[in-house]
Amino acid sequence: MDQSQNQRPATSTTTPSRSFQFHPLRVPIFDLFNLYLGLGRNSRQKPDDSLRDPPNKTQKRVHALNRELPPPNEQFILDFEQLQSQCADQDQLRSVTEAILISLVVQCSGHGPRADFLLFVLRSLCGIGCINWDSLLPSLLSSVSSAELPVGQLSQAVPTVSSSSLSQTGMLPPPSTIANSSNFQSSNPASPLTSVHTIGSPAQSTMEPLSCAAMSPVKSSDISSAGQQSKLRGSPSVRTNDISNSSLRQLCCKIILTGLEFSLKPVTYAEIFNYMLNWLVNWDQRQQGIDESDVIKSWRPDKAVIAWLHSCLDVIWLLVDEGKCRVPFYELLRSDLQFIENIPDDEALFTLILEIHRRRDMMAMHMQMLDQHLHCPTFGTHRILNQTIPNVSGEAVAHLRLSPITYLSVLGEPLHGEDIASSIQKGSLDWERAVRCIRHALRTTPSPDWWRRVLVLAPCYRNSSQGPTAGAVFSSEMICEATIDRIVELLKMTNSEINCWQDWLVFSDIFYFLIKSGCIDFVDFVDKLVSRLTEGDHHILKTNHVTWLLAQIIRIELVMNALNSDPRKVETTRKILSFHREDRSSDPNNPQSILLDFVSSCQNLRIWSLNSSTREYLNNEQLQKGKQIDEWWRQASKGERMMDYMNMDERSIGMFWVVTYTMAQPACETVMNWLNSAGVADLLPGANLQQAERLMATREVSPLPMSLLSGFSINLCVKLSYQMEDSLFSGQVIPSIAMVETYTRLLLLAPHSLFRSHFNHLVQRNPSLLSKPGVTLLVLEILNYRLLPLYRYQGKSKALMYDVTKIISAIKGKRGDHRVFRLAENLCLNLIFSLRDFFLVKREGKGPTEFTETLNRVTVITLAILIKTRGIADAEHLLYLQNMLEQIMATSHHTWSEKTLHHFPSVLREALSGQTDKRSLAIQTWQQAETTVIHQCTQLLSPSADPSYVMTYISHSFPQHRQYLCAGALILMHGHAENINSGNLGRVLREFSPEEVTSNIYTMVDVLLHHMQIELQQGHSSQDLMLKACASIAFFVWTNELLPLDILLLALIDRDDDPHALRMVISLLDRPELQQRVKHFCMTRGHPEHWLYSGIFKRVELQKALGNHLAWKDRYPVFFDDIAARLLPVIPLIIYRLIENDAMDTAERLLAMYSPLLAYYPLRFTFVRDILAYFYGHLPGKLIVRILNVLDISKIPFSESFPQQISLTNPVMCPPLDYFTTLLLGIVNNVIPPLHNNSKSGSMGDASSNTLRTAQSKPPAVSQSGSANASEGQKAFYQIQDPGTYTQLVLETAVIEILSLPISASQIVQSLVQIVVNIQPTLIQSSNALHGGSNSVGQGSVLPTSPSGGSTDSLGASRSTPSVSGINTSNFASRSGYTCQQLSCLLIQACGLLLAQLPSDFHSQLYLETTRIIKENWWLKDGTRSLGEIDSAVGYALLDPTWAAQDNTSTAIGNVVALLHSFFSNLPQEWLEGTNVIIKQLRPVTSVAMLRIAFRVMGPLLPKLANAHALFNKTLSSLLTILVDVFGKNSQTSIAVDASDIADIIDFLHHVVHYEGQGGPVQASSKPRPEVLALIGRASESLRPDIQHLLSHLNPDVNSSVYAAFHPKLAQNPT
Repeated sequence: MDQSQNQRPATSTTTPSRSFQFHPLRVPIFDLFNLYLGLGRNSRQKPDDSLRDPPNKTQKRVHALNRELPPPNEQFILDFEQLQSQCADQDQLRSVTEAILISLVVQCSGHGPRADFLLFVLRSLCGIGCINWDSLLPSLLSSVSSAELPVGQLSQAVPTVSSSSLSQTGMLPPPSTIANSSNFQSSNPASPLTSVHTIGSPAQSTMEPLSCAAMSPVKSSDISSAGQQSKLRGSPSVRTNDISNSSLRQLCCKIILTGLEFSLKPVTYAEIFNYMLNWLVNWDQRQQGIDESDVIKSWRPDKAVIAWLHSCLDVIWLLVDEGKCRVPFYELLRSDLQFIENIPDDEALFTLILEIHRRRDMMAMHMQMLDQHLHCPTFGTHRILNQTIPNVSGEAVAHLRLSPITYLSVLGEPLHGEDIASSIQKGSLDWERAVRCIRHALRTTPSPDWWRRVLVLAPCYRNSSQGPTAGAVFSSEMICEATIDRIVELLKMTNSEINCWQDWLVFSDIFYFLIKSGCIDFVDFVDKLVSRLTEGDHHILKTNHVTWLLAQIIRIELVMNALNSDPRKVETTRKILSFHREDRSSDPNNPQSILLDFVSSCQNLRIWSLNSSTREYLNNEQLQKGKQIDEWWRQASKGERMMDYMNMDERSIGMFWVVTYTMAQPACETVMNWLNSAGVADLLPGANLQQAERLMATREVSPLPMSLLSGFSINLCVKLSYQMEDSLFSGQVIPSIAMVETYTRLLLLAPHSLFRSHFNHLVQRNPSLLSKPGVTLLVLEILNYRLLPLYRYQGKSKALMYDVTKIISAIKGKRGDHRVFRLAENLCLNLIFSLRDFFLVKREGKGPTEFTETLNRVTVITLAILIKTRGIADAEHLLYLQNMLEQIMATSHHTWSEKTLHHFPSVLREALSGQTDKRSLAIQTWQQAETTVIHQCTQLLSPSADPSYVMTYISHSFPQHRQYLCAGALILMHGHAENINSGNLGRVLREFSPEEVTSNIYTMVDVLLHHMQIELQQGHSSQDLMLKACASIAFFVWTNELLPLDILLLALIDRDDDPHALRMVISLLDRPELQQRVKHFCMTRGHPEHWLYSGIFKRVELQKALGNHLAWKDRYPVFFDDIAARLLPVIPLIIYRLIENDAMDTAERLLAMYSPLLAYYPLRFTFVRDILAYFYGHLPGKLIVRILNVLDISKIPFSESFPQQISLTNPVMCPPLDYFTTLLLGIVNNVIPPLHNNSKSGSMGDASSNTLRTAQSKPPAVSQSGSANASEGQKAFYQIQDPGTYTQLVLETAVIEILSLPISASQIVQSLVQIVVNIQPTLIQSSNALHGGSNSVGQGSVLPTSPSGGSTDSLGASRSTPSVSGINTSNFASRSGYTCQQLSCLLIQACGLLLAQLPSDFHSQLYLETTRIIKENWWLKDGTRSLGEIDSAVGYALLDPTWAAQDNTSTAIGNVVALLHSFFSNLPQEWLEGTNVIIKQLRPVTSVAMLRIAFRVMGPLLPKLANAHALFNKTLSSLLTILVDVFGKNSQTSIAVDASDIADIIDFLHHVVHYEGQGGPVQASSKPRPEVLALIGRASESLRPDIQHLLSHLNPDVNSSVYAAFHPKLAQNPT
């Protein structure tokens, strides 16, 4: 209910309005009341006066002696009717009468007989129609609030609720206004009372400005004077006023109870409800001024207070009474009444609060997923946040990611952002889950982009003016704790003699990033680390790794400030020095050992130079040890001899690492000297360059190996990257490939510390840098051939795509800039393919795209792949789809073939259905221009053509004719290249703009295919025509290198509806010229994993690398660019198109032919995963095996038995359950965050146990994948650039395995669901068998009417016993490190996660299988069971699997619902649309039990869909349908069920529509959307009257619904 938006015009509070004050009947009516009240004429006074001077007992006694007895009460109505007959305007009379009555109520409330008389009068006047309760009651309540103010505040209070102030807003005073006008003060007198309806959670009120505060007309002066009021509270006058106010409230409640006997407007009920809640919540405010001695008794109200409290409760119970349902009970659930701090010693109020808590908890359950506390990010997927965050800008929301953890408020709502960080209490289970998530992130290294979004800055570094960080859910304290946990974990691994140096290196990169970002309070971190290592785990610090870690960050500004200027600098320095340990390495000459041995010395030297005040605490021995470093450096750099880093022994490597910590600048200069040691040389001029245009280039040396770079201090890496950028982009000499390679290796080695967005970074360093010749080319080559996966890992692919698009847009119409343009276009192709979530083609989102024709078409293909294989995370993005397609098609001439469209997802296919193919128009245009074009081509291209005509043609030909130049040349050739002047043609094409060349390629393909069709009709041989066409194309591409091959191939495959187009593509790919190019590329390029290549790179000559068209007059040499490399994004597209056209054998042959080239494709793992998902169900086994062989199989963690499962020699049969369970176990061990902090205590307390189960050390996947896949230590990013993290690799590998199996989706899903249903009893039985004991707690005895997980009944009719066959459980628990109970729950989580990654074919099968299991439970069909028994069974069956597993009482239904919830929580929003199949399969629902199960399954989806309105409506409509099935007017349920039995479902419906209306946690101003009210209103028409009644407020009728009455749109348009 929106208590802040009342549409009623306000009524005066303490004085009648001016028009009523001078009404002629006002005085006679007043006199009549005074007569009957025994007040006499002289008692007529201003109500204000009566309030200021309450009569004391003496005055009353004196008046009573001199007063005549009043007439009998029965006479009053006759007297009043005489006055009534004198008034023509009955409405005015009513208003005057109500105003007088209100003033008399305030005046006479303390006088029992007079109060009784007023109650009698009200009933009597109501009987003759002279009272309008809808105007009287709100005015009365407002007047009572004003009357309760102390004398000193009365004059200030009047404006608070005056008609002028309220008429401006046209709404009911929000609860805070009511509270203030009643002199209710919060515990902080300087701030207004928090609203009764501001709970999304207890923390909500502190995190967000009250929505009602902005609308409250209370002035600050009204509130700030609270201090003066406090002086009055203890005085006798205040006590007297309290007694008077109690009687006033008591009388007011009696009047309201009278009014409630009549039918009132919804807004009146709402206002009464609001006032009553405020009175109850603030019942003790008058007690705040009493004496200290009475404080203890303050919770015991006196009889007067008890009386009005009970009257308030009577009013509230009447309002929420389910028989009348004047106000939904839900309004109590979202009120502050349940959080009242000082609950009075009153059973009636306590009963109400308990009922609120009970119903709130039942309602909140429907908002939560089962196993909610286990849901944690896996970093195996990449999702965008789909919830709106309150008080966050739209731009910030657009860049949010899915919240790492969910934390539920008391109403079951998922909170967001800093609400979570501030709500979670340290030491709680939710705190442990948050730290569990961070620990997992520290192990699995998600991108810095993720860290930036979820971390809150440490308070000491946070600007006071800084607002909340959208999406930030982890506090600095959480990060600090998890970081220390990770350090302790690594120390334990180190002490266990496990080689984890790589783990330390990866962690140091993240640690540097976290400290530099200000997410960890450094001083606090050092304190806690010392405490942990000296008190908790004092025995584990045996090496210098912690000292080394701190040495990495000691040059960060925040750290230097802490050691220089912080008041605690001396203490902090001493603690840092305390981490030093003498190295006891078994191999003293190992580089790591040398570094750890000297690192304390490095640290001491650095601290010595930082601050003189801390020098006395330094270790002199370590300072002296620094001389050894200096001495080694002098010897190593003595004379002119250059150190050869390719031949350094281990000791030299270790000592040089040490130097990088003490003398970063000399070390940096040494590295630069190494790379430049071969000197410079002239680059030979190309064939098209003049002799004077020679360039100087650095001679090649070997790049620095990763093994050497990895030990450099991060400080040196930072310096080195800047130094290299100066040399690469600002130097006068062309850099060597070795320097470029070393630079990229640095960035790949420390992705957290060193990443920079190159275009922005270089422009900031020097705005004119990118305008220099060659710089843009070099940057584009680095991005395209080295850093593409890094940008995707960082989440910067879209931003880079937009930056590159600007370059393309700027030069696509510029003559001659072909090389930069084509390189930028190729990079853009790769970037588009690398995207894994929905994107806009323009950052601004308006107007035609700036993409080229090629990019436009590839964008649509990518969207098709994304939607079909990964889904759209936010369903609202689909709203942009149509607009995007219009932007793309605005400049595109052709649609897609039917064969291509057939595989498109339906949403994209439908969006494109209205597009018309403009190909016929293009041919018509050609035919119209053909004569002119042929004439011009004859003059330009005849063998004897004048070379000077070239410039004439370029300057004077029309653009519409220039686009047909290549088509004209093709016609003139007739298949004979000698017929045309290739020199002139080449010159013209090079002088064209890139856009014109693209246009020429597409029109040439159209004309060529059109002419072939005509010649076929004329009887020419198809084979001859193909030979002729292929010869002509070869002339353009190979003989004279006039056109870019990659664009020509893309143009041909886009015309695949012509049978000749793909044959030409295959012919081009089979050409020996191309095969030779590819072979040469693979030979000269070195190892596909370029960071492993230790040889000297060979620079390929520009013309040989790129051909005549791109090289032409260009001067700048290539580094990595090549015609063959340009094909890397094109070949996958060709394979897609061949499969669409059922050319499976050809696709297989091409993959075999180009597999060596595809090894260089940075996105090949993604390509394999996506193509298997895109064509799932359409690929033959032979082709699947060929696609898998694109990968480097030895580095992919495939299951050990996977090759056997896809073996073509085996008959097609479903793999055993053991195979699928092993897959799930791999996900549990490597993808799902560990449940325990292994560095502390518990069943997995030792580091070796942790090493067993985590991916970073020999992963459990090894047990399923053989020794070939074993990995020593954690994998660095550069080792798994695609997909990016090890968690993603394991999860996506499991996806690839599932998609490759030669069985149907149905069989796979049945196997996985069978494991989920039976896993807990299976594991327990296995465990019992192994340990020789029985652990079957409560098997069938806990709840006799409900099946247990260990009994046969729980498995459904089709499964007679728990299926143990096929699952070898003997070593599962030991391989995971978990108990059987824990493992069973985590396997369910893993199964849901895995299924959510698979295409929609699997989803529909999952819905069918799970609903079948639910429906087959025997007790759901047992008509002999009582309602109580069935309800008990449902509650038992839907117990959270985690708790059920602890008692060994898991049920089939519980496990299946948990599986669905795990699946839902990992599913992109757009794919959630298919969930309605569950409801369809469960129907017809004929029992409350099935209704509850359906709501338990689908209910938690509704909050997830709060911002996907169409999907929310669809899901809500499905749930309402089954509600009608059970409680419809014509439903045939076997057992009669009372409406109150589903009160929790009714409350949930109220709550979730408010949540959706708000787009997040419910607030005071939240209101349902009118469309949702209309939806529920239509559905409720089919319900039984008693259920319909409970939903009466969820409809758009302003006369019956409080929500409709308060909704501005509905209130203004009541129709």
